[in-house]
Amino acid sequence: MSVCLLLVALLALDRSSGPGAGAPGHHERCRRPTAPLMPRCGAWFGAYVRHDRADLQEKVLAYEARIGRRLDIVYTYHDMSLGSPEGELLTEQEREVGADRMLLLSWESKWWGGAPAQQPGWREIAAGALDTAVIDVQARRIGAYRKPVFLSFDLEMDTRTPAAGTPADYVAAYRHIHDRFRALGVTNVVWTWIITGYPGHDALFPRLYPGDAYVDWIGYNQYNYYRCHQAPWRSFEETQSAPHDWIRSHLSARKPLMLSEFGTADDPSRPRAQARWYARVPSVLKRLDGVYAALQWNGRDPGPGCDLSLARDASWEALREAVADPYLNQPPPR
Repeated sequence: MSVCLLLVALLALDRSSGPGAGAPGHHERCRRPTAPLMPRCGAWFGAYVRHDRADLQEKVLAYEARIGRRLDIVYTYHDMSLGSPEGELLTEQEREVGADRMLLLSWESKWWGGAPAQQPGWREIAAGALDTAVIDVQARRIGAYRKPVFLSFDLEMDTRTPAAGTPADYVAAYRHIHDRFRALGVTNVVWTWIITGYPGHDALFPRLYPGDAYVDWIGYNQYNYYRCHQAPWRSFEETQSAPHDWIRSHLSARKPLMLSEFGTADDPSRPRAQARWYARVPSVLKRLDGVYAALQWNGRDPGPGCDLSLARDASWEALREAVADPYLNQPPPR
């Protein structure tokens, strides 16, 4: 389907008249002051959509046509390479998509495909060695964009220590980037700190947390990996509730939370299992206090059998019904 046909198909998906507009549930709690890009009530729905740099808009539109609505947030990834599209925050395609959606940009201290000596390090970043060539350039690009964007520095950093440095090195690098943006007058970044949420790393998380003054949102990435990592089948609630409760008890009782990546493997022996998994998303989200965004991962993870994308028509239909819930259809930010 061409981009033009997809655009026509989506004209009726105006959020102001979509599911949940004016619906019950916009009660007293919804009128409280909000954090940056926090919805008035309910939660945003977003996704990582598998794409190449040149076809992001086409792939996002195709995904939206299948779920019957526009995404609130589109999730993309970048490295810190020099002179390549991967290292350029806010590409032309991202700007096109971002005209009607929010963007979550994941910025990794890596040079994909680069030599070992070219890999940016946390200590190097904290010392200011990348300021002129990398950080300042991207800060000015984001500042010129003006619209607020979610920005994550080194998501799942808990998987990279000690190889990439100590937790203190990471915190110093994160704070340096944050302070450099502020020094350059860039104020449209919503600072998003994203961990795995893996319980085996609980002792690491507080040491990796940059502090409330440096973080606007906290995110975590939890999946039902199943055969991907030879794990038992886990429901959506089982994947999300424990890390949510741990973060609320040990890191922050008030920061808005984001399920920055969620999804499930398919089970070929149970063709409806993936669909049933997604059908539970709205009811569980409503019980997770302070979760204001949920982003479905429609892609692969490394390893055999690790395709976590929607595998069959029944799965797409279940997600379509789930994200039509009024709780996941909120007025867009203004």
